[in-house]
Amino acid sequence: MSSEPEHEVREPEFRQHRVVVLALDGLLPFELGIPHRIFGRPKDALGRLLYEVVTCSIRPPGPVQTDADFAIQVEHGPQTLATADTVIIPASYELGPVFEEGVLTDELAAALAHIRPGTRLASICTGVYVLAAAGLLDSRPATTHWADAERFQRLFPKVEVDADVLFIDDGDVLTSAGVAAGIDLCLHMVRRDHGTAVANEVARRTVVPPHRDGGQAQYIHRPVPDPQQASTTTARAWALGRLHEPIQLRDMADQEAMSVRTFTRRFREEVGISPGQWLTQQRVERARHLLESTGLSVDQVARDAGFGTAQSMRQHLQAALGVTPTSYRRTFRAANNADVQVASGT
Repeated sequence: MSSEPEHEVREPEFRQHRVVVLALDGLLPFELGIPHRIFGRPKDALGRLLYEVVTCSIRPPGPVQTDADFAIQVEHGPQTLATADTVIIPASYELGPVFEEGVLTDELAAALAHIRPGTRLASICTGVYVLAAAGLLDSRPATTHWADAERFQRLFPKVEVDADVLFIDDGDVLTSAGVAAGIDLCLHMVRRDHGTAVANEVARRTVVPPHRDGGQAQYIHRPVPDPQQASTTTARAWALGRLHEPIQLRDMADQEAMSVRTFTRRFREEVGISPGQWLTQQRVERARHLLESTGLSVDQVARDAGFGTAQSMRQHLQAALGVTPTSYRRTFRAANNADVQVASGT
C-alpha cells in the first residue's frame, strides 16, 4: 500500500527590513537619532530585531557636520542607499540650493540615484525639501514644520502642502512636521508594518505616547490663555471611557460645564482638531487594537469601538487606513490569536 509523499512545511524566511538614514551636512542630531531609536527596538516573537538601521552620507565614509558643536562619523557612503527598503531623510539646516532654489546639488542627485524603485521614502521636518527638489512630491500631499510651510509651498507650488498635520502617509512617500513629529511618523511606520501592539510596545519603552491627538495647529504660537480657564482634559478622559456608547458634543461640553460653542473653540485650541474628528481617531485606534488582539467578530468590534455598525467602521477604516477591517486583521492579527476564527461575511 503506497503512501503519499510527505512535504516538509518550511517557515517563511526571516528577513530584516533595512532602514537607511541619510545624514546631510548641518543635520539636527535629535532628528538623526529618531529612526535609530524607534526602528532599533521592535522584535518578533523569537526576539529577533525586525529592522536593521544604518546611516549613510552622500560622500564616502567620514565625518558629517551637525548643527551642534560636534560632527558625527558616518561609516557608509551613498551606495548604501541601494540596499534600503526604507530611506529616511532627517532635517538639515545646510541644504544650500535645495533650500534656496529648490534644486538638488549634483552630489545629492547622484546619491539619490542609488535608491531602487519601490523603496519607501520618508522625511523629517526640512528633509522634505530634498524629496520635493527631486520631484518626488509633485501633485502629492506633504507636510513640514508649520513655521516653514508657507515658504516651502512658494518654492514648490506643485506640492499639496498641509501645515496642520503631524505627518502624512501617501503610501510610498511619507513626510512629517518638525522635530518630535518624526517620532510620530516612525511609530506610524512601525504600526503600518507590524501593527499597533508592536508600535505601542516601542512607544512604551521610548516613554512617548503611541499616538498623539490632533495636528500642528495646537503648537502654533497664540496668545497664552488665562491659566484660570478650564481645559477639555476631563471631557476627553470621560469620552475615552465610553467610546462604545453614542457620544454627543453636548455630552462632552457638559463635562466641563461649558456651552457647546465655548467647548468646541477650547477643544480646537488644545487639541488642534474638532471634537468629532478626535472621537473618530480614538475609535479607529480602538478598532485596530481589537482587530489585532481579539477574536471578536467585525460586528462586535464595530459596537465596542463605538461605530455602531460594521459598515460604518468599514468606511472609517477605509478612509483612515486604506484597508477593510478583514484585511487589517489578516495582516496584523497576533500570532497567538491566529487560531480564532473570524465571523463570516466580515
